[in-house]
Amino acid sequence: MSLQTALSACRPGCGACCIAPSISSAIPGMPDGKPAGVRCVQLDENNLCRLFGDPRRPAVCERFGYDHSLCGDDREQALERITALEQAT
Repeated sequence: MSLQTALSACRPGCGACCIAPSISSAIPGMPDGKPAGVRCVQLDENNLCRLFGDPRRPAVCERFGYDHSLCGDDREQALERITALEQAT
């Protein structure tokens, strides 16, 4: 894995982007999307997306990628920062 790939990969087991933001698109098991701060039903017990690589995964989820300025140094920072952005919009 290249350094760039390692730096751009999601933090395994984080799941902050599957909890903090609202998602207006239908998600299997959540036909009306999900409110901010609610855990997505597709997030497993290890905080991994069950729909990763599945064509049913919403496009917004596909586009949500790791960015250190957003995700910070750990899961807690990611949750705080994504929550703050959600509240600001």
